[in-house]
Amino acid sequence: MTPVRNLPSARPVSSLRQRHIIMIAFGGAIGAGLFVGSSAVIAAAGPAALLAFAGVGLLVMLIMRMLGEMVVANPGKGSFIAYIRAAHGPAAAFTAGWLYWFFWLVALGSEAIAGAIILHEWIGLPVWLLATALIVALELVNLAAVHIFGECEFWLSLIKVASILFFIAAGVLYLAHVFAPGVPAMWNPARAGGMFPHGMAAMVSIVPTVLFAMIGSEIATVAAGESAEPARNVGRVTRTLGLRLVAFNSLSVALIVMIVPWSDVVPGQSPFVQAMQVMGIPGAAPAMRIVVLTAILSCMNSSLYITSRVMAELAGHGDAPALFRRRADQKAPVNAIMANSVAGALVAFSSILAPGTVFAFLLSCSGGVMLLVYSLIVTAYVVIRRRVPPDEQRLFFSIPFFPALNFMTLGGVAVIFAAMLLDHAQRPVAVASLGTSFFFIMAYGARRWLFRRG
Repeated sequence: MTPVRNLPSARPVSSLRQRHIIMIAFGGAIGAGLFVGSSAVIAAAGPAALLAFAGVGLLVMLIMRMLGEMVVANPGKGSFIAYIRAAHGPAAAFTAGWLYWFFWLVALGSEAIAGAIILHEWIGLPVWLLATALIVALELVNLAAVHIFGECEFWLSLIKVASILFFIAAGVLYLAHVFAPGVPAMWNPARAGGMFPHGMAAMVSIVPTVLFAMIGSEIATVAAGESAEPARNVGRVTRTLGLRLVAFNSLSVALIVMIVPWSDVVPGQSPFVQAMQVMGIPGAAPAMRIVVLTAILSCMNSSLYITSRVMAELAGHGDAPALFRRRADQKAPVNAIMANSVAGALVAFSSILAPGTVFAFLLSCSGGVMLLVYSLIVTAYVVIRRRVPPDEQRLFFSIPFFPALNFMTLGGVAVIFAAMLLDHAQRPVAVASLGTSFFFIMAYGARRWLFRRG
């Protein structure tokens, strides 16, 4: 095989195992967006929400396969930003890296506040204090050895996965009339307007929300770089992870709309709780609050992990201050973790001090930037695969219909962004995200200009 050039070697760290990497990916991709946010999706589109989750899941699955195959072809090179750098050059890598960092930094602050609000109902301490305590606690986890982070994320994610599996099993048994009276599987979906009660336009309008609820599985490719066999681990994870995510999300939503009339789903309230209450499962509400808090902690843990690793990688290329490259004996980027903890706390405080201005602005600016990052991943895959001799491609790449399927994936990303522009509620987010992308592109230009002058 002809190796891809200009990819810096990553420092091998044999700290994370395959089970850690799998659960880290689940930790990023399965969160409160599914357990609570899916209620708004179902209320807006009815049973058609199932098709939106399946379609977006297929898109994420393809992108994960592309990432995995790039890592298998050129293992141990760092995060996916390294492959964007190899395919498109330093400007694209700089932009993608900082956009990705910004997205997860805002997520860190947002989830800290969400977790603090839940804890406030139980403990009664001020929200700002609880949010700070959560960030500090997870900062200590990330500052410890990498395998401690992996073990913590493994158990947090395992709770979420176990909860979903329990819900799916209970829902299937309920529909099969094994316990409780049950209802015919298609009774509720066929009522109140059928599959598309608000038309196809409603289904398209919820696609961005569904995508943002499923983002995060690409963290596995970064975590794999801190394992003993990055290519082998990423290859195994990416071959099955996307399919598992599609199955978990699609089956959960399908069971919800079969058990609960979609018109009864209340936005902002967990549809899982509603479904379990219909099934007569005791303690559904408090149990789900614990699961949601676990999902929030898992997302915060992953956010702090990925922001620190991306910042350290950017610093290694001169795209961030050199001090963020420093790693402790446990191989954790200490300065990057501490800086992102402070920055995440500032985002959290902005939601308390200026929720309608600063915090709303940050949410809008970060809302759609992942679409550009995903686009760069898809195009990087096309470029890197074309560099490999045709007779050797079958050793590393398995996505069929190349490059037609890749461009179809890129078209799917474009459709999501177009849906955001057409939706009056999502349009400001799309425009602000374009502005954020342009800002980082200009920042790279300014950095080059200053470097030349210096």
